[in-house]
Amino acid sequence: MRWMSPRSTSGRLPAPLQRLKDKLTKENLWLYVLSILRERPAYPYEISDLIEERFGWRPARVTAYIVMRSLKSKGYVKMSKRKGEDTGKMRNYYEITESGRKLLDEGLSFLENTLESLKRESGKEGSG
Repeated sequence: MRWMSPRSTSGRLPAPLQRLKDKLTKENLWLYVLSILRERPAYPYEISDLIEERFGWRPARVTAYIVMRSLKSKGYVKMSKRKGEDTGKMRNYYEITESGRKLLDEGLSFLENTLESLKRESGKEGSG
């Protein structure tokens, strides 16, 4: 699914919409990383490709490495060395921990509740 949104006449997103997109994507990359790792262990190099494939936008590779390192230091993911299925080379694979699952669930719940509140409140136009 590609990110689709209205464009201004200049072809760029309006500034408020661009800020929202940035906040919900690259500034909260941990949500996407943990979502992917919930499905299966992955190595950092492939994370950017998987995010683009599944969510329609591509984070910088170095950013994905930094986020995964941060998640590991906080105990949300763990790392193990394994042979890569594609090349047979030893790679550092990351997998989500139980605390990472809990963090992801809480983050998704927060987003769902926020969206529902916005929808509910925006539907009250003209009623007051």
